[in-house]
Amino acid sequence: MLPDEILKALIEGIIYVAPEPVSLDAIVKALEGEERERVKAKLEELVADFERADHGIQIRQVAGGYKFSSKAEHHEVLRSFVKSLKPPVRLSKQALETLAVIAYRQPVTLPEIQEVRGVDSGGVIHTLMEKKLVVTAGRKSVVGRPILYRTSRDFLVHFGLKDTSELPSLREFEELARQALGSELALAEQSTSSSGGPDSSEEPAP
Repeated sequence: MLPDEILKALIEGIIYVAPEPVSLDAIVKALEGEERERVKAKLEELVADFERADHGIQIRQVAGGYKFSSKAEHHEVLRSFVKSLKPPVRLSKQALETLAVIAYRQPVTLPEIQEVRGVDSGGVIHTLMEKKLVVTAGRKSVVGRPILYRTSRDFLVHFGLKDTSELPSLREFEELARQALGSELALAEQSTSSSGGPDSSEEPAP
């Protein structure tokens, strides 16, 4: 049996990560070994905790489940804040591949990126720079002195990383990208797959 504070923390985490309202039954199932009545009691305590005025969010019952939401009395301020936010970043499969090469090989030049991908990447890099995910990092000391590229602070923010030493495996990086950068990647992969293009599971060499 879990300690009370751990049980409440886990219930809170489950509701937070669930994309849809999560039912009591689903919470109990996730907390194997915990009695339903005890889980229900801690869930009710958690709901009451978030109803206090010093919390800006609450746990509401929605469609037979529980879900976090902001409080109605704060909607005007929150609506104004949301309108001030930058639009979400969307990346194509090609842009994600290029970003992965830069992330895992940085600082890296355009010819080096193109050697890995096998296609021209100049336009894609321009897009990544416009979205502030990539910045220049000086020039490489070789013939022609090509520009070096590296990931930016915005890149770390989008992917929730402290620094590049926390970069996951390439396969995990793709999953993070789907979560952080939206569904356009998935749509691009479906389009590539249906048109008989390259395998969407293919990963750039690190």
